[in-house]
This record gives sequence, C-alpha cells and structure tokens, in this order.
Amino acid sequence: MLSTNNGVVLKFADRIETGVPGRLAFSVVPDTLRDKPTLVISLINAKAGPQNLELSYLTGGLSWRADYVAELNADDNRLDLNGWVTLTNQSGAAYPNAKLQLVAGDLNRVRDAQPLPRSVMTMAAKADTAEMQQESLFEYHLYTLQRPTTLKENQTKQVALMSANQVPVKKEFLLAGADYYYSGQHGDLGQKMKVGVFVEFSNKGEGLGIPLPKGIIRMYKKDSQGNAQFVGEDRIDHTPKNETVRLKLGDAFDVTADRKQTDFQKLAGTSRTNYVFESAYEIVLKNAKSEAVTVTVREPMPGDWSIVSESQAHTKAASGVAEWQVKVPAEGRTTLTYRVRVRY
Repeated sequence: MLSTNNGVVLKFADRIETGVPGRLAFSVVPDTLRDKPTLVISLINAKAGPQNLELSYLTGGLSWRADYVAELNADDNRLDLNGWVTLTNQSGAAYPNAKLQLVAGDLNRVRDAQPLPRSVMTMAAKADTAEMQQESLFEYHLYTLQRPTTLKENQTKQVALMSANQVPVKKEFLLAGADYYYSGQHGDLGQKMKVGVFVEFSNKGEGLGIPLPKGIIRMYKKDSQGNAQFVGEDRIDHTPKNETVRLKLGDAFDVTADRKQTDFQKLAGTSRTNYVFESAYEIVLKNAKSEAVTVTVREPMPGDWSIVSESQAHTKAASGVAEWQVKVPAEGRTTLTYRVRVRY
C-alpha cells in the first residue's frame, strides 16, 4: 500500500493500481507503520566497518525561559537572588537522559506568518538543583547543564541557573515629569501623584558576574512574622556581567506628590521655531512613613532650557533632563520650587 490519501494506491510486483473497490483487510501491521510522526533515514556505508554518525535537526515545541526570585533584607539594602531555567517540552517526544544546552541571546529566526495553534496540557516536575556552566558562543551565551536530565513529553521542569547572596542594592523613590507643560499654561498638574519605587544592583560579585538571560525577577520581603511577602516584579533584558539591573517594583503607598504650574509667560516668538517661554512650578512631596526618604524628581526639559531660579540645586542628568534629590522628613513634607526658561 503506497497511499490512502484521496483513494487507495496499491503496488504489486508488476504494476500499480488505484481506485481499488471493496474493503481491504490486513493480517498483520507492517513494520514501517508507526503511530507517531517518525523521522526515517536510510544510509549507505561506502566503506566496510562501523561508522560514527551524528544527526542534528531543529524541532519545534521545545522552549525555555529564565525566572528569578529575589528576597530583600529588612533594610532594603541587600538581597538574595536565585535564578532558574524553566524548560517546557511540547515537541511530542520524550528526551531521557539528555545533555541540555541553552543558547541565550537575540537569534534571528524565520517563522511562518500564521503558525498553527497547539494546545497542550503540561505538568510541573520537581526542581533540579544542578547548576549551569556558561560560555560565549558567537554573539550569544551558551549554558550547559552539568549532568543529564530527562524531559518527558508535555512536561515543564526547572533547573538551577545561578545563586547569589547579600547582593548590595540601591533603592530609589522617583517622581518622573513630562515635557508638555513647559510650552503652555496648565495650572494644576496632579494631586497625590504616585512616586515609583525602584531597586538596582550590579551584575558582579560572588554568585553574579555572569550573563543573565532575559526573564522576570520576582521580589519578596519577609514581614514581622517572618513570612515572605511578594512586593513586586519586573522584566529584565539579556544583561552582560558588570552591568546594572534596574527594577521597578511598583508605586509607593506613603510617599506622594502634588505638582502645579504657578506661572507661565510667553517672552518672545511668532512661530513654532522661535518661541521663548518661562514658567514656574511647585512640587510638594509628602512622606507618611516613620523614617525620612529622598525622592528623585526627574523633569524632561524641551528645547534649549535653563533654570532661572530654584529652591535647591539641580543636576543636569542629560541634555534634556533636570534632576533634584529632595529629602522629605518622616511624617512631613518638602516643597520644591523652580523657574525655567525654554527656547524653541
């Protein structure tokens, strides 16, 4: 039997027939009939004796991602970080005692415009504690599991990637502004504005200093009873060693801000290419916490700008960014005022 697609095709010793009438019955199942998609290769050995062969191919349905779990200490100045590789096998085959190697980087792949959807149930396996060894590969990084592992069909499992303890952390409260209100009259710009909470650390030191594949870092902190509580998460891109990892964990509950424009003047200009504006602002930072905090106020400045006056000195963080480090006392408030001149 050669085919049953749109009709039966039979091969005899001296001919091939199609359109066979009636019902076909078989006494046995042919050895070449398989109940799963199977790759079959026929090889011809031109030389006598055994040969060593290696077969390599690309398959779909195998995927991995990096997941990180971090725990802050009580003072928010150090953290413990553990990285895991989550493996998912939806390829339709099992891989017992496989040598696992993972390539991290932005590889270019040509994909079908509309891939066929596939819905598969997965099960979680017990986490593997064998760590990875990494090396450079072309413009990517290769991670090799140090012992064989088994990936069952439709299985999800984890293996350890890295672990680091007592990593120094910098915590920052950030109030970010916008550039639109420097070229117009707006008045009130927001009440009880959210102040973002960020933490950052350097990818160096014991346990770190290795390329970190992109993934999600989930942050925890223990409460007064010693229970680990989830305090936020953020996604990181591929991060080389010695680079800074910066995470936004959320917005502060007890630190808020009120921003308003207190003055606006058009000093010169008749078109969009020669306007000169001068405007003044007041930002009231409020802190309901029992300890003092420092808030970074970051204002993007359009055009050719200069600070005319200010209640405390700013720094020019970039060509179009002014920053102030404002200290806010415990259960108190601090007011920042400044006047800026903008030329277009």
